[in-house]
Amino acid sequence: MNFIKRLLGLICILLSVAAAYFCIMHFGLPKFNSGKQDDLVFGIIILFILTPLIVSGLAIFGYFALNGEYDKNKM
Repeated sequence: MNFIKRLLGLICILLSVAAAYFCIMHFGLPKFNSGKQDDLVFGIIILFILTPLIVSGLAIFGYFALNGEYDKNKM
């Protein structure tokens, strides 16, 4: 079970890298080039609020799972 938790930690770290790429390249930056004010506000929210929250949450959870902080015998 501890091996599965550590494997899921690695998967969470990889998901955080993928989420950072997609949030920046596909959701955030293209909104700046559209020229509409609604898209500009949405792009700012995606880039400066949601992306750091999503990426840091996944990365921290993955880091702790990879280091064994969630193991049953860890006291």
